[in-house]
Amino acid sequence: MPVSAAWTTRVTLPHSPYPETAVEARLRFDSTEPYAVCLVFPPMQPGDEPVEWCFARELLNEGRHAPVGKGDVAVAPGPDGTVHITLRSRTAQAVISVPGEAVTGFLLDSFALIPAGTETAHLDLDGELARLRD
Repeated sequence: MPVSAAWTTRVTLPHSPYPETAVEARLRFDSTEPYAVCLVFPPMQPGDEPVEWCFARELLNEGRHAPVGKGDVAVAPGPDGTVHITLRSRTAQAVISVPGEAVTGFLLDSFALIPAGTETAHLDLDGELARLRD
C-alpha cells in the first residue's frame, strides 16, 4: 500500500527582484517513487497546473550539509539555516530558499516511511515492466 509524506512551507526566491516575498510550496514524498522527492508550487492562475520538480531524496538530504548536484537541480546550505534548491531549465534558473527545519522535518517523515537503503524493496518492478509492455 503506497504511503506518502508532505510538508507545506513558505519559501522565498533570494535572487529574484522580490527576495523577501514568500510563496507557498510543498515538499512531497511518495513510496511509489522511493528515491524521489518533489517540490510543488501551486498554480499561478485558475486553471493552471501546479509546477512540480522531482529529484533525488538523497540530493535534498546531502544538500542540507554541503553543496551537491549538477544539471537541473542543485542543493546547498543557505544562510540562516535555510536550504537553497537551484532549479534549472534550458532557458532559466531559480534559487528557492526553504526553511531548514521544514526540510529536516520532511526528510525525517520520509525516512520513517522508507528508510534509506531500503528503497529497492518498495519498487514495483513487475508492475512497471507490465506497464511498459502494454
